Amino acid sequence: MPRPRQCRRVGCLPSVAYFKPRGVPLCDLEEVAMAVEEFEALRLADLEGLYQENAAEKMAVSRQTFGRVIESARRKVADALVNGKALRIEGGSFMVANMRTFKCSDCQHTWQVAHGTARPAECPSCHSANLHRAAEERGPQGAGGRGCCHGRRHGQA
Repeated sequence: MPRPRQCRRVGCLPSVAYFKPRGVPLCDLEEVAMAVEEFEALRLADLEGLYQENAAEKMAVSRQTFGRVIESARRKVADALVNGKALRIEGGSFMVANMRTFKCSDCQHTWQVAHGTARPAECPSCHSANLHRAAEERGPQGAGGRGCCHGRRHGQA
């Protein structure tokens, strides 16, 4: 009996979850399904340029597991591009990382950063250092859904 799949942490859900070749009706296309954690691995390694060890830390998996996930993701993207297939991003064994909301006291701009990242040094809008955690985002100590998903997706819908 195989071990249960470990829950992987993702920074955010994809804003677009379906890609297909232009000009080809969907009913004529084969699909390649990519899990959300594979999408996250591509984002961390290929878009953010993180080394596998750092990316694995962000996803809360071993470096070897990250290597398998990124290899699978790249193979699926290559299959979709080379063979003209649609790419659908959904499902998997993951939980969305908790976000912290900050507010600038000078310009009132609010923004979010993932837990586990450094506290922002300045406002991304006006570059002021006069910022604080948004009061409505503060919960009780120890709260925050840091457990494993046991094969179910957590976070936003």
